[in-house]
Amino acid sequence: MDFRNLQSEDRGAVRRLTINRPEKLNALDQRTLSELDVAFAQAAAEPEVRVVVLRGAGGKAFVAGADIAELAALTPVQARDFSRVGQNMMLRIEHLGKPVIAEIGGFALGGGMELAMCCHLRVASERARFGQPEINLGLLPGFGGTQRLLRLAGRGAALELCLTGAQIDAARAYALGLVHRVVAAEALEAETQALAEQLAAAAPQALRGILDAVVIGGECGLQQGLDYETHAFALCTSTEDMREGTRAFLERRKPSFHGH
Repeated sequence: MDFRNLQSEDRGAVRRLTINRPEKLNALDQRTLSELDVAFAQAAAEPEVRVVVLRGAGGKAFVAGADIAELAALTPVQARDFSRVGQNMMLRIEHLGKPVIAEIGGFALGGGMELAMCCHLRVASERARFGQPEINLGLLPGFGGTQRLLRLAGRGAALELCLTGAQIDAARAYALGLVHRVVAAEALEAETQALAEQLAAAAPQALRGILDAVVIGGECGLQQGLDYETHAFALCTSTEDMREGTRAFLERRKPSFHGH
């Protein structure tokens, strides 16, 4: 696909994807959803890409929501399909098997908050704002907002944010567990890149095992989750990276992981 609304840049093993519709505050229209789906499929297939950072262009917004002009014209059947496209793209991100970090420099509202929540880690500028304002349009979240918000922040927060449509600042989002770090606006890119590079230096199979055990195993009962963890743990022992990691520890040196 020829990307029109998305920019891609590699910094070593870190792929930086930027939603580039600043004149629309990076709103998610159908074209952008399709481009994101393709971009993450490519990242999954390329072993040299170990971590993905997702951000929005322009400084004002990560993603300010869905494209309302497009949304307003949908029939019920089209709306169902639009919801499924967004949900499936976000499931692709969540199940990528490689860490995805949301770099949130401004508004993350509606579909933007849903997009941030499907990422594995979220680093926010102190200027960031979050919310699920769909109630103000006579709607409810359609890209997984009710479900991920419930799982990340609990029933009370999910009901409060979805029923009132209220916006919250980065400090409240951090208190609710919706973001993992809040940093000064001018430090956001550097802090996010440093975290991405730290993860990119880790053993890829171990990263994948942790992601799958938490993301997939966390949706199971405890015993099923424990079984999933056991299998992922055992699989890691077959890798050269595990041999390198244990040797490096015993030799008191820094390990060098190559994904084998």
